[in-house]
Amino acid sequence: MTVTTIRLQPEVESGLDSLTTKLHRSRNWLINQAVREFVARQELGQARWQDTLAAMESVARGEAVSGQAVHEWLGSWGKADELAPPKAGQ
Repeated sequence: MTVTTIRLQPEVESGLDSLTTKLHRSRNWLINQAVREFVARQELGQARWQDTLAAMESVARGEAVSGQAVHEWLGSWGKADELAPPKAGQ
């Protein structure tokens, strides 16, 4: 484990001290938890962006399901003649 020094703004430091008391956790634990959650959110956001880019590329290639096909499929749910999920190009 490495040691990293940070400078906290006074309002952040007072909030941190307040939380250490409430949660019975050390500053170290709270800071590590905050950084861990921040990194996880950033990684999730990056993964979602990559998924969005891939989806936009597939639409540009014409690999999309029409709104009409989706509505027809949804309208058939629960009926005896329920439709199969639509595929791209339908």
